[in-house]
Amino acid sequence: MKILKMMVLMCAVGCSTAGYAALTVVGDLGGESTDTYFDAVNDQPGEFTPPESVEQSQAPAQVSVASALPVRTPELSPGAVTPRKLTLPGMPPVFIIGDDDLSRQWLAQRAAELTRLNATGFVVNVADQDRLKALQALLPGSDMVPVSGSDLARRLQLTHYPLIITEKGLAQ
Repeated sequence: MKILKMMVLMCAVGCSTAGYAALTVVGDLGGESTDTYFDAVNDQPGEFTPPESVEQSQAPAQVSVASALPVRTPELSPGAVTPRKLTLPGMPPVFIIGDDDLSRQWLAQRAAELTRLNATGFVVNVADQDRLKALQALLPGSDMVPVSGSDLARRLQLTHYPLIITEKGLAQ
């Protein structure tokens, strides 16, 4: 598989398209065209000369949860969630909460189930590390991370939390 990918990349970078048949689209799942990403490649002269040295970017000295805060997800707010069936094979259990009274009550009510499922928590609205730690203290031993829930909200058409998502559906 690696060899095939390398051959396709080498052809895309170094081969002329003259004499090659057009590709056949086997499936189009929508999305945006990638043509613009290849404009720079298509405009290159015929031969590639690698740079003498490649500068390696350095990782930040320290990455912390605090650097991800505050988290705000404008698409999601506390409220009632209608249960729904989903087909997400292999999806590990994930719960979505915020820093609000409804989420705290929900965590207390669902603690045993969330622990049993070994569910990971996405905290989609939280101001600072102290507030995040207070939420984490409500369900010791579970993973709770601050994340934007915008993409998930759009993909699953969510407007409210708290909720749990499993491979079979979502529920409050």
